[in-house]
Amino acid sequence: MTDPNIVGWAHTAFGSSDAADTEALMAEVTGPALDHAGVAAEDVDGIFVGVFNNGFSDQDFQGALVGMGNDALSRVPATRYENACATGSAALHGAMDFIASGRGKIALVVGAEKMTATPGVEVGDILLGASYRREESGVGGGFAGLFGQIAANYFQKYGDRSEELAMIAAKNHHNGMQNPFAHMRRDFDVAFCNAVSEKNPLVAGPLRRTDCSLVSDGAAALVLAAPEVAAELHRAIRFRARSHTNEPLALSRRDMTRFDGARRAWDQAYATAGVTIDDLSLVETHDCFTVAELLEYEAMGLTAPGQGGRAIREGWTAKDGRLPVNPSGGLKSKGHPIGATGVSMHVMAAMQLMGEAGGMQIPDAKLAGVFNMGGAAVASYASILERVS
Repeated sequence: MTDPNIVGWAHTAFGSSDAADTEALMAEVTGPALDHAGVAAEDVDGIFVGVFNNGFSDQDFQGALVGMGNDALSRVPATRYENACATGSAALHGAMDFIASGRGKIALVVGAEKMTATPGVEVGDILLGASYRREESGVGGGFAGLFGQIAANYFQKYGDRSEELAMIAAKNHHNGMQNPFAHMRRDFDVAFCNAVSEKNPLVAGPLRRTDCSLVSDGAAALVLAAPEVAAELHRAIRFRARSHTNEPLALSRRDMTRFDGARRAWDQAYATAGVTIDDLSLVETHDCFTVAELLEYEAMGLTAPGQGGRAIREGWTAKDGRLPVNPSGGLKSKGHPIGATGVSMHVMAAMQLMGEAGGMQIPDAKLAGVFNMGGAAVASYASILERVS
């Protein structure tokens, strides 16, 4: 089986959207993505939709909503995927398997979420659905509380790394200033991010507001095509590798100071692609909380366990560093509409490889890594992308 190529994409601005619901958000990206790819709706063989929902909307069965917003797609087989915060990547993998198996030549992947219409207390409870409620439903601070526990355990083992977390937040907010799709384009400095204040309170100790990603609305879409079809189109980005690993859902069954599933996902991706981390031009990684990005530095092999702080402190992951991480601003600045996130991360990477990333552009980007995870590092997806044409 041969994996398809990415041949087009579209992306809404993330943030508080005027779009009423996910149906409207999906409609904003489906037509533009097909236009970007140079593909007619009639040529799409399958639609793969990522929406977490779990209470954000009474309307479910959201695989069918793409066709409600675009009549030309209303009779194309469509399926909805859900895998917590990796929902978008799950839909992407479904589409890739569909084409690789020979069941179709062109697929449309759409990720979307409408979160800001839901009251904050309900958002917290909905997101806790991605935890192991039997043991973790009583954690204070909602889903942030789980990552607060992860940070507290990491600090207990390796020392207080609050300043390094603040440096990650400041880096990603600075990068997000150049992203026209970003939810929050504000350039917070390290001093602000490192201080607990009225404007930056503790959310779930030791995590402060600036250590947490944003509750956002948004949608992103990718068009995939079999390589022989992609060869006739304007753009082609191939997957040198893609991987998916899982860890036990309950944090009690894991060492929460390590993201072992993420490490295995990266190891598999490097082996399949025949590359090392030193070959990557950039990485878009899942910084739902700053401590996640810190642990992912270690999981991707940038540093040894317990030394992730060195990567940010010595500037390795800055936009002009040895491995730029989240030049888009990441989830911290760009926003985190759950179902859209994994699709968005691949769009950001594809833009870099095509030299179409504008102010976010990493010069001469050749290979891009993407890491998207569901839950507290339960489902881990890694991709290594390369431009074909």
